[in-house]
Amino acid sequence: MRKRTLSLALAVSMAAMSLAGCGGGGTTATTAAAGGETTAAASEAATEAASTDDSNLSDVEKIIKEAEGMSMEELAKKAIEESNGKTFYGVGNSSRGKSALPLFIEYLQSIDPSYKMEYEWQQPKNNKIFEQLTADSLKTEGTFAMTLIQDGNQIESKMVQPGILKTYIPKEWAEANGTTPDAYKGFLPLQTLNKVFMYNSTGSAEYKNCWDFVAEGVQDRKSVVLYIDIDSEIVGKNFLYMLTEDKYAGWLKDAYDALDDTKKAYFKPVIDEMATDAEDLGLGENGAYALAWIKLWVENYNEQTDDGPICNTLVTDSATDQAGLLVYSKLRSVEESAGVSLNNIKVAAYQDGYKGIGGYGYCHYLFVTNNSPLPWTACAFIQYMTCTEDGFSAWGKDMGGYSANPEVAAAIEETYQHSKGGYNEAGEDQFPCKDDRGYDWWTTDGELVLEDPDYCASVSFTVGSWIELLTKYSDSAK
Repeated sequence: MRKRTLSLALAVSMAAMSLAGCGGGGTTATTAAAGGETTAAASEAATEAASTDDSNLSDVEKIIKEAEGMSMEELAKKAIEESNGKTFYGVGNSSRGKSALPLFIEYLQSIDPSYKMEYEWQQPKNNKIFEQLTADSLKTEGTFAMTLIQDGNQIESKMVQPGILKTYIPKEWAEANGTTPDAYKGFLPLQTLNKVFMYNSTGSAEYKNCWDFVAEGVQDRKSVVLYIDIDSEIVGKNFLYMLTEDKYAGWLKDAYDALDDTKKAYFKPVIDEMATDAEDLGLGENGAYALAWIKLWVENYNEQTDDGPICNTLVTDSATDQAGLLVYSKLRSVEESAGVSLNNIKVAAYQDGYKGIGGYGYCHYLFVTNNSPLPWTACAFIQYMTCTEDGFSAWGKDMGGYSANPEVAAAIEETYQHSKGGYNEAGEDQFPCKDDRGYDWWTTDGELVLEDPDYCASVSFTVGSWIELLTKYSDSAK
């Protein structure tokens, strides 16, 4: 009862803060209602502001705007002119930026054989990347030229809103997606990664519905579901935020409706209990289903520190009936041995008759720093990674990572054939769990929940505060 009271108080408090402090929409409405003269003045001011947009841009933003109209080769020549003989510093959540940079340099050398550039790529741990970029932003000229970064919520609130990072949309990337840099709204994704529900299939436990991962008796099967703790990998909390969005809450409702009466009877009291919270948090009609699933998930998952150990556990023949939500690509590194096999694990969404969400998709985003010392080179490198197969190859060799450029994605699939990742040289499907069905399947039939940075940021205080008040399995087990 105390938790409910506190959660509701927080929700009300945050709602009041948003009304009093944020005020974007409310201010606009008030101004419009003040009278015709005010409206006309605002319109005139907006027109004048539009005509002087460029004067309000930072030096880096001006370069980005110009770069968005350039081809890959045109931009490459600008990069060569700017960075020849210099050192390029990048920072990211993925270590593979370090693998992509020498390929980029080789590309520039194909245009100018005399070109030389040193490079350094840093990969801070434990979300230190946000602190590092914030500190670097205080310099007139920063150290880092660009970044490859994840966690849409923190990117939006800590990096984009304060103006630390700037989005560059390559012309060729936009064309491949049927749009233009001016028309495209949002961050630039390098790729979508998927975390998917998997389970050890050596026992008798069945996971035929996403509610089975939070069902009665989960804790009795010698382990709970394995998951990286949401306080150590914050992008995992975004998954929970997204479940409250109307589309995905609807998926949870549909999956609940597909359960038998016995399972429904177990979940219904929790769903009913969440109805008031869902209303107070401003969620849609199926919000109670989302909160119920989240509550049971947080109370049941066994917190882990990394997806690698989760995978290594689930593929053993001693992990009977255990399950997890983990990065799909981790299956690539499993080596067959006594007691270890990829045939000990199943991807839940691939099984006939499975109902509900199959996992969570989040992006690696690319940005230019607003005080970039090499903005032309940063833009060229970003275009190289997003618009060429070689540029994406550092990531494309693995299943479960999908280029946001459909042309590059098609080329990667043709080269690596991830859809037959489990086939042996004899053409036999030896490990079906490795047969990646691809982005289009995962985001439709596979019911992959996709991170939306704007939505995550909008509920991070309300839903986020509510989640913080839940009792984790790890806490209750102490």
